[in-house]
Amino acid sequence: MNGGSGGRRLPGRGSAGRDPAGRRSAGENARFRRGRGVLPPDRFTTRSRLAWLNSATSRIGTTLDLERTAQELAEFTVPRFADGAAVDILESVLRGDEGSRWTEPGIPPLRATALCAIEELSSLEPTPVGETFVHAEQPHETLLHRYCLRQGKPVLLSRMRDEDFTRVAPTASAAAKMRAAGVHSYLAVPLIARGLLLGSADFVRAPGTPPFSTTDLALAEQLASKAAVFIDNARLYGREREHVVSLQRSLLPRVTPATPGLLVHSEYAPAAAHHGVGGDWYDVMALPGGRTALMVGDVMGHGLPAAATMGRLRTVARTLMTLDTAPERILARLDLATRDLEDEQVATCLCAVYDPADSTYTLASAGHLPPLLLDGQGGAGYVPVPTGAPLGAGVIPYDPLRVRVPDGAHLVMYTDGLVKSREEDVDAQLDRLSSAALSLTPEALGQGGLVECAPAAAARFDEAVLLVTVSSPLPAGDLRVWELPRDGRAASVARGLVTDQLAAWGLAELADVSELVVSELVGNALRYGNGPGELRLLRGERLVVEVSDTGPDLPQIQHADLSDEGGRGLQLINMLCRRWGSCRTITGKVVWAEQNMPS
Repeated sequence: MNGGSGGRRLPGRGSAGRDPAGRRSAGENARFRRGRGVLPPDRFTTRSRLAWLNSATSRIGTTLDLERTAQELAEFTVPRFADGAAVDILESVLRGDEGSRWTEPGIPPLRATALCAIEELSSLEPTPVGETFVHAEQPHETLLHRYCLRQGKPVLLSRMRDEDFTRVAPTASAAAKMRAAGVHSYLAVPLIARGLLLGSADFVRAPGTPPFSTTDLALAEQLASKAAVFIDNARLYGREREHVVSLQRSLLPRVTPATPGLLVHSEYAPAAAHHGVGGDWYDVMALPGGRTALMVGDVMGHGLPAAATMGRLRTVARTLMTLDTAPERILARLDLATRDLEDEQVATCLCAVYDPADSTYTLASAGHLPPLLLDGQGGAGYVPVPTGAPLGAGVIPYDPLRVRVPDGAHLVMYTDGLVKSREEDVDAQLDRLSSAALSLTPEALGQGGLVECAPAAAARFDEAVLLVTVSSPLPAGDLRVWELPRDGRAASVARGLVTDQLAAWGLAELADVSELVVSELVGNALRYGNGPGELRLLRGERLVVEVSDTGPDLPQIQHADLSDEGGRGLQLINMLCRRWGSCRTITGKVVWAEQNMPS
């Protein structure tokens, strides 16, 4: 067959299934079926033809996988209708594009997609499944290319003559193998759905079976028409799923930011199931003072609506993180935003903020599964974060939990796709997840190895998100924290601390700007924030100065007239620093400013 039993190894995929000596495996032997105990083709009655054709609906297209649907078509026809069958699909269709009639010169890019044959035809030389079968030694078009692909017409050679083998087979060697095997009849039909060509199916008969007739041709055309619709449905689903997965990936972070004292590995694993694409998301964000915000969430439902809702919630969550470092308040505001969505979606979410100054996580949960903490000493346990209502349910507030972790500890945050099972309850699956995490080396765990060995990995029917963090000590002295007095001495004390520390770091050239910045931040804390609290100085990719206080109001740049005595402090900070900002904390707020490091 051209692209069929005359040009391919029948019926396996590629050369898989055979050992180096050429022997077939048990799986391959199962595909080479004799089938002589069933009703031979010459005994097809009108009733049996209709029954056989009707049964195709339940045996072809059982999944929305295009390659599997093509294989089901080949296996359905052998041995009842033919002794060998091959299905070839246009490359453009396999990429998700619409089919078309080939009108350009030459051979169209066609890929071998499915094969099946009886054992007597095991000596043939087909192109392996998954490969194209355009050969340099084939200067002419085969009958399949000329009629099925270029004109959309079937090909019927009831009794093949000697010259017909070269017109059917893609190579001289394949033609010789067809003659030697006794192939005597050939039939090829185009696969056309909704008026567009998708590919072709061709069939052969070997000694012991009658040649194809015009009645067989009509039956094959009806079968091809049914199968083409199933193949096109699989193509449409594959294209839609690819679009949703691409959309979801584009809505997730492209890179994980480097944050002080914390290494973060993120993993998104889409499900193979047709309904498995949905609204799982994660986010990692650097906060003032070296803190890191971490978030994983799961929008209920699947498909494009869930993915779109996920994108909106993640955008809102990032905005809230820049304004607040308290996870419980972030979730409370995110709940209000979720209720404002028109589609009335509900989502679970786990939010955590890591502070490298004291190696603590502050966590809050909105109906999400608890995070797993591995202490680095062989112990593991789930963090008992108080579980609040899911986002959108309207039941607030949320209760935070603060946990101190040792250096080298791993915190595992995930969505339920990692453990979800139709057979086991969630507690049993969580126990398996904990055991799987303990079985991994710290390096494998920190690189996302838990996705593969998680309880639901082998049979995951839902997408999953995984965040694995490992706390590490900051480089010596990169973060300094001081308590400031709450009186008029605070500004001079702060300037002295900053100047001395910059000199110790070898950054004296930043002292002048840093003194001005810290003076303004402390002055604002004295005037509007009931006095300063902590002063933080962080040396990293940039130099960050942060002052906390207990005031509720976030500072804003004001317009100052020439005659005004004040109101220019934040304007100076805005001009002298790379950026500045403020955010709320549990006890009040922090105001910070960031400078570029000297080159």
